[in-house]
Amino acid sequence: IMRIFEATKIPKNRVILMTMYACGLRVSEACKMKVTDIDGDRGAIRVSEGKGGKTRYVMLSNCLRDHLRNYYREYRPDRNGWLFPGRNPRRPITSRAVQLAFEEAKNRAGVTKPATCHSLRHSFATHLMESGTNLRYIQELLGHASPRTTCIYTRVSVHSAIKIESPLERLMPQVAAVAPPERERPIE
Repeated sequence: IMRIFEATKIPKNRVILMTMYACGLRVSEACKMKVTDIDGDRGAIRVSEGKGGKTRYVMLSNCLRDHLRNYYREYRPDRNGWLFPGRNPRRPITSRAVQLAFEEAKNRAGVTKPATCHSLRHSFATHLMESGTNLRYIQELLGHASPRTTCIYTRVSVHSAIKIESPLERLMPQVAAVAPPERERPIE
């Protein structure tokens, strides 16, 4: 993900991709964000153009807030308009334009794995899951009605799975510290 961000040459495109990853947004949700959706004081972003017309709030990380501030200073979107306007400032950037920017950055970064803009959303969910975030919170952040849908997005890596401690270790901690007793005869 960092390689893709670093390979995104146009700052506006980089900030859109960062926003999608940092908040777990669908490409259409990022495109339709308005400047007024950002609440820096509360550290939240309102997602009002979500699937099914539902409104939800997601976290605004300090890092993303700083990038959005820099973007705002450079691009000066209309305060009451789209955060990421398209060529016509009265219309949002298109999903296709963002998808093309992602593809270009992915290729420039040398990423050969199959990935799309939606992979940023999958990565958001997976990385939260791997860091121990409760599935219910991830479900809310993604705007899913069912936890079953959220489970599809959360891919736990083998690297993380092998770090999980067996409940046996907590149940019998003294066993790990004590050498097994010598037996008079082998078990057959």
